[in-house]
Amino acid sequence: MAANGDDAPVHVLLFPFPMGSHAVPMLDLAQLLLTRGLKVTVLVTPPNVPLVDSLRQSHPPSSIETLVLPPPEATPIPNLFRPVAFMNSLRKLHDPIRQWFQSHPSPPVAIVSDFFLGWTQYLAAELGVPRVVFWTGGAIDAALMNSMFRDLPKVDNPNDENSILSLPNLPNSPTYAWWQVSPIYQQYKEGDPNWEIKRNSMLGNIQCWGALINTFEELEKVYIDHLKGEMGHDRVWPVGPLLPPEDDKAGSAKRGGASSVPVEVLMSWLDEKREDSVVYVCFGSRFVLSDQQVASLAAALESSGVDFIWVVKEDEVRSMPGGFEDLVAGRGFVIKGWAPQVPILRHRAVGAFVTHCGWNSTMEAITAGVLLLTWPLGADQFTNAKLLVDELGAAVRFSEVGTRAVPDSGEMARLLKESVGAERAEERGRVKELSKAASEAPKGGSSSRSLDGFIQRLRELKNVKST
Repeated sequence: MAANGDDAPVHVLLFPFPMGSHAVPMLDLAQLLLTRGLKVTVLVTPPNVPLVDSLRQSHPPSSIETLVLPPPEATPIPNLFRPVAFMNSLRKLHDPIRQWFQSHPSPPVAIVSDFFLGWTQYLAAELGVPRVVFWTGGAIDAALMNSMFRDLPKVDNPNDENSILSLPNLPNSPTYAWWQVSPIYQQYKEGDPNWEIKRNSMLGNIQCWGALINTFEELEKVYIDHLKGEMGHDRVWPVGPLLPPEDDKAGSAKRGGASSVPVEVLMSWLDEKREDSVVYVCFGSRFVLSDQQVASLAAALESSGVDFIWVVKEDEVRSMPGGFEDLVAGRGFVIKGWAPQVPILRHRAVGAFVTHCGWNSTMEAITAGVLLLTWPLGADQFTNAKLLVDELGAAVRFSEVGTRAVPDSGEMARLLKESVGAERAEERGRVKELSKAASEAPKGGSSSRSLDGFIQRLRELKNVKST
């Protein structure tokens, strides 16, 4: 065996699902692996190439490659949930990936792919390399998705949106109203060939060699341990929270897009505010509030008297009451479009966060030590909200209507005032405890040790392959 083979870095292929909320944490993972001396190839579709540019600029060209493959066209299929049709269509990348792998002079020793890409389990088996599933959400979501697609639990009446789905095999035996369950499972049709493709893909996440999760042990130990038992081995590595470094101001500000407001202007406005006095309101990039919900939230923000930043999507702007920004001038900062969320949450003035409970937002808020006011809207968000409120005590229920109804503006105003007052000291204290653990985990703490363990197993794989 040649010496340069021994000295060559461990090479891994990272395959994020081509959606910003999934690609960004995978690229944060890539950053960690690069700083630990690994060689990384990131498989991206053309629109996501710019997301990799900052990594390419900050690391030697020999340490990071980009495999750019156009996404196959997702032909609409009757009675098939459109996102699932897209997920299924990505299986057409199987042959191009295999051909790239087989022609590479030093192919990866492992494939790390998003949980929506469970079919790569079978590609990895064909190539003779291990596949590691990357859960962009928490361990609780991983446990939930594994349980649902393996056991196919049912509700008494799927036509009744309030029927209860019970999951007694999971820690704390959670239950959910049928309307709160992810549509990827809610719309599953047993026996339908296209849906069975999706189910087999999800089952690949249970069968895979290992799992990386964007969480940390102090937050979700019970669910991490559950996954180890479920998968039958200890190759389950919590490596979160996956965020840009605190000193990476540019990376934090650009995370996910370009701000419609100069970051300097926003930070200057926050600098004038008292510590923990500002409420930040943002519902992520996907879900849009109804006209009535926007109007009710605007009324709550106006009557509450709190200082706030409100991120309003372009589709929601028309629903804002006329003259609203004039009414709240000085204490309300409205951002139309995308906002630099990480720097906002990290600012000392921000004390509460009205959030849809997407996992990226959850990790960002907990790390910043900001109290969460939960308004889940879909996907894994109801699961995350229950975890935050009922199990961790680090959040307050703000609205439980999802996108279906209009929450009471008076009740929302009361909760907004309490969130930056003395009334929520217990929840604020709990989130501060979790913030300390979140900050320490990747800096020599539990997630750092977990990442070390993952990399050591990869080195062992490489050594075996080289002999």
